Amino acid sequence: MATLSETVTHLGREADSLRHGPYGVIETSNGRFERVRLRRWPKFASLGGTLLLGKWRHHWSKADRCQLFYDQPRNHANYLAIKFIVSGKGTSYRTFRRALETLDEIARIKQTDALLCELATWRISREMMARWGWEPHLVGRWRRHYIRRFYGAYPPRPAWLEEHLG
Repeated sequence: MATLSETVTHLGREADSLRHGPYGVIETSNGRFERVRLRRWPKFASLGGTLLLGKWRHHWSKADRCQLFYDQPRNHANYLAIKFIVSGKGTSYRTFRRALETLDEIARIKQTDALLCELATWRISREMMARWGWEPHLVGRWRRHYIRRFYGAYPPRPAWLEEHLG
């Protein structure tokens, strides 16, 4: 179990901490992986808070920074759920992708079967999710749930991650 302040800065050397930490925050900035902060408890988010505070924060944040909060549900230990992503107007696509690529690596370390998420923004299209390897899951009229299945077949590591692990 993660301590209150455990921080992982090297995905290879500190893989054991990642393997056993059920909750975390991936932090990327300026197109680079910075750290994973492991948490003792899951992060709770409400749709109202996400829509109200998220819109305000996104508008005013000029930094090229992204935080991806993930949980490993106790009843479904073979899955990782993206709880929410915090970004701003200044967040670049590269910085956002680094966070997702880092989550893929954490899934590989944990031998996770799939990633799950619910989209609260309509700015991300179904086509974009498909391009990134996600497919609709639990299709509903107002809720947009997606799944990215691995079942042991993980995507190839990007070059930056190979260098980081080397």
